[in-house]
Amino acid sequence: MSSPANPPRTFPELLAARLSGDPGQPLLTAYDDTTGERTELSVTTYANWVSKTANLLTDELGLDAGDTVLLDLPSHWLVPVFLGAAWSSALSVATDTDVLHDLVVCGPDSVERHQHADTVVACALLPFAVRFAEPLPEGVLDYGVLWPGQSDVFVPLTPPTPDTPAWLAAGDARTQAELLEEATGAGYAPGARLLTDVHPAADHGVPAFLGPLLSGGSLVLLRDPRELTWPARLEDERADVQLRA
Repeated sequence: MSSPANPPRTFPELLAARLSGDPGQPLLTAYDDTTGERTELSVTTYANWVSKTANLLTDELGLDAGDTVLLDLPSHWLVPVFLGAAWSSALSVATDTDVLHDLVVCGPDSVERHQHADTVVACALLPFAVRFAEPLPEGVLDYGVLWPGQSDVFVPLTPPTPDTPAWLAAGDARTQAELLEEATGAGYAPGARLLTDVHPAADHGVPAFLGPLLSGGSLVLLRDPRELTWPARLEDERADVQLRA
């Protein structure tokens, strides 16, 4: 990990620091209490998903540095993957449809809302990020079809800098350095394991996602948590910090 005196100021620096530390350590564990699904990504596995998805965004879909991805996904382990892929590619992320964007990434419940956008990638949100079982509307791309063919190695044409815009909202823009500084301000202890149901791409969720990563810790993300299962998740996952939506 980077020392406190030399903290990462871009997302690729943060991910590289984690890979050089303990790459087999769990980085992201996600539960869906409705489906019973549990997904765990180590630092290495997460980095691999980020690389494949970044190659999809740039090589396959042709996004350039400075373009914007609109994320319209429910709380799911793919959200941190798309955040990392966008920031690794010097792309901005937005969740507000009023922000001008070049690509929409959506889930099965919001395909109809975006099917007339110029470029739409839909995620079935099924285990292992597999393809949709039924055909999608014409022109909508299936993430589950596209990601397996992408390279495991990503080399951006234009690497992000600390000043690269990373988060866009109406009347507000934050750079990669500003997001990381905000996450550092969350004050997570070294190695913190955070249990949360805060959406990682909600404005206030970005520090919750980045904060444990910066501290050398990890994130346990709950979707639709049931009150009765929360204590069990806290104990089973050995989480030492919790944050409720």
